[in-house]
Amino acid sequence: MIATLNGVRLSFIDEGQGQTILFVHGFPLSRAIWQPQIEAFVQNYRVIAPDLRGHGESSAPAGVYAMATLAEDLQALVAERQCGPVVLVGHSMGGYISFAFYRKFPQSVRALVLFCTRAIADSAEGKMARENLAQRSEQEGAAAVAAQMLPKMFAPATAIARPALVESVRTVMLATSINGLTGSLRGMAARPSALDLLPHITVPTLVIAGENDLIVPASESAALAEAIPQAQLAMIPRAGHLASLENAAAVIVPMQEFLEKI
Repeated sequence: MIATLNGVRLSFIDEGQGQTILFVHGFPLSRAIWQPQIEAFVQNYRVIAPDLRGHGESSAPAGVYAMATLAEDLQALVAERQCGPVVLVGHSMGGYISFAFYRKFPQSVRALVLFCTRAIADSAEGKMARENLAQRSEQEGAAAVAAQMLPKMFAPATAIARPALVESVRTVMLATSINGLTGSLRGMAARPSALDLLPHITVPTLVIAGENDLIVPASESAALAEAIPQAQLAMIPRAGHLASLENAAAVIVPMQEFLEKI
């Protein structure tokens, strides 16, 4: 499906019936990372999964993609589809967007699933690294981003044992537009810390961590869960930053248990 919302053409799926789960992918990916979870939950839930602006099949305006702007895109989608409040599932950058969404539109959130993400802002070094990668992508295209990020996306064992999976994710990365790459990188670099928000999250929250995540260490996800009142933590074995694809079954089980209780 396609809808023009908040000034951009967003591509998304909207399938199933019941309580809505809104899946928000990370950078530089697309809704494809959620395919195992979509297939698992569409039988009993309404599942909506957009491609964020600049990613997948959505349009890619120029400029910095502030996390608040991406949250406004999602709120426009929720309003257009008349599906709120939602269970908001955010992976990595999708988690940053989820914090911005909860801050701006708490009435639209029934529960949070924070997936391989963090609440802290980028350090000065981290901001510089994002800007350097943005400039490289302007000069060399998506291949530069894929070359830098792909080795960090998977647990080492996954990268060795499942080359076809690695290549499928590379294909998704290479399809990301230059505006999407630069806009998201600069938006992430400029995002504020969400640490002040964590004690005030009152909706049920599940934090999911990849045991072998090279981007957001499992210990950091554990600390995130401890900082949110009553949050649960699910540690996914044999998985890195893309646990939704690396060990899909182990992700689906705690999500299902969480959903059944809210």
